[in-house]
Amino acid sequence: MKIQTVSHRRWWLGFRAVVALIALSACSNTPGNEANTIPASSEDVVAGLQIVDCLLPGQLRKLGNMAYMSPRRPIKTTAADCRIRGGEYVAYDRADYKTALKVWLPSAEQGDAEAQLSVGEIFEKGLGTDPNYEVAIFWYKKAAEQGNKSALFNLGTLYEQGLGVQKDRLQAINYYRQAWGMPEDSLIYQETAQREQQDLRAELAAQIKVKDQQMALLDKQMVSLKKQLSTAKVASSSASEASPAAELATLQQLLKSVNDDRASVERRLSTIPRLRTPAVSLPSQAQVPIRADGIKVGDMDFGRYYALVIGNRDYAMLDDLETPLNDAKEIGQILEKQYGFQVQLLLNSDRLTVMQAINELHSVLTENDNLLIYYAGHGSMVNVGDRDTGYWLPVNADAPPNDAYWVSNEFVSNHLGRLQAKRILVIADSCYGGLLSSAPDQLFLGKGRESDNPEYVKYKLPRKSRLLMSSGGDKPVIDEGGDGHSVFARELIKALRSNTGLISAPDLYAQIKEPVIHQAALNNFVQEPVYKIIKGAGHEVGDFFFISKSKGN
Repeated sequence: MKIQTVSHRRWWLGFRAVVALIALSACSNTPGNEANTIPASSEDVVAGLQIVDCLLPGQLRKLGNMAYMSPRRPIKTTAADCRIRGGEYVAYDRADYKTALKVWLPSAEQGDAEAQLSVGEIFEKGLGTDPNYEVAIFWYKKAAEQGNKSALFNLGTLYEQGLGVQKDRLQAINYYRQAWGMPEDSLIYQETAQREQQDLRAELAAQIKVKDQQMALLDKQMVSLKKQLSTAKVASSSASEASPAAELATLQQLLKSVNDDRASVERRLSTIPRLRTPAVSLPSQAQVPIRADGIKVGDMDFGRYYALVIGNRDYAMLDDLETPLNDAKEIGQILEKQYGFQVQLLLNSDRLTVMQAINELHSVLTENDNLLIYYAGHGSMVNVGDRDTGYWLPVNADAPPNDAYWVSNEFVSNHLGRLQAKRILVIADSCYGGLLSSAPDQLFLGKGRESDNPEYVKYKLPRKSRLLMSSGGDKPVIDEGGDGHSVFARELIKALRSNTGLISAPDLYAQIKEPVIHQAALNNFVQEPVYKIIKGAGHEVGDFFFISKSKGN
């Protein structure tokens, strides 16, 4: 096992509450054995760090002279916290959707929007069975009717992908707009909707053109067959006469089917709304003063910035890598020196160290903070039914298929859902890193470089974001090819260094995507980065912003 390195900003050295409480619970104070204690094993600690569906006991309340017990309340929390609060849970077993539904469904049926959201997510994920998108949509809509932003956004992703409903990008954008809290007359929404409308009109017009060509061809064939029948000799038993007649009947059925399809496309085309398209003149980007307690741009408060940077190179049971330590060190330095992040750097870390670091973020981050988690190292995947599950591999990981010491994507995303930070971006430079999210690639509101659009920034800033930028989607990625760095890390480093003002995560991704594809191709490898939201972690169509320190500050 390699020794981990932690940056000199030791903001992580707050109390380790969960770990300490687990250790205390294992102490023995029986008479005659006061000095004996049983320390918690690493597996006990890991079990306590897992996010579970916890059913808290009811509370004793009074109404006048009458006392009563309130209903039990479901929450997502760590197993250790659930035990401390006297809650009930199944020990890290979310493989059976019935177990999870037992916790959330009663509150959902009573109208609790957060519970309805959780039930929708249970059916969307499948949890040991095939996903049921139709039922997921039913519960998401119930939560959305109460204004639940996460449910609105989840509906948008399902409409964008056509899961459980007919694929409809316009409807998806409208749900995203509502989740964002953006009015219908917003210039950004109108611009995006108009672009989608134009694309959809062009697509539907092309479909109508194809249908017209098919109908013309069928008409031509029918005319030819009718001519054959009219000139044929009268012979009722003739097979040669029966064949054109049968073909004519078939063609007539095909013509009716194509005509019905064309009418359906025309009806859909006629329902596309038309929006105003006013032009807007955007002011230039303001200078960026840096405050000790956070970053401000004009009247916009971006809060404090933290980063957990993980680089694993030297593996005990797997092939060593070449570049993760270089990547992690340089990216950590850029984030700290150029962007004002408080950085924790973990190099060659084992499973428990990584999981504890993620868990301890809960005691550090507040509601207006920003968090970036960067991971470089081995990654792997396991096929579970119709889904692939991704993992980060710490330095003590065994080779596949033994995943006992791997860090699952579910562990990471579950903790992201509980963190108070307003804006979170995970950058994963590992094989199968894109499996951290099952969402589609991000459908952007707006067009072009949004970092220069103050309206875009102001709308995005107060919304929670849980975002993923991955070096290679659900495919393997190469470790070298970037002059001492990975192909992806080199382009990320170049883009971050070249920025002198404010840049959004989507614009950062757009800047590095094509260079990564090109550089990977020069190394005889196909690699394409992805950018998407992390579903089920509380995303509200927010964004993540990198703000370079202005000169002299």
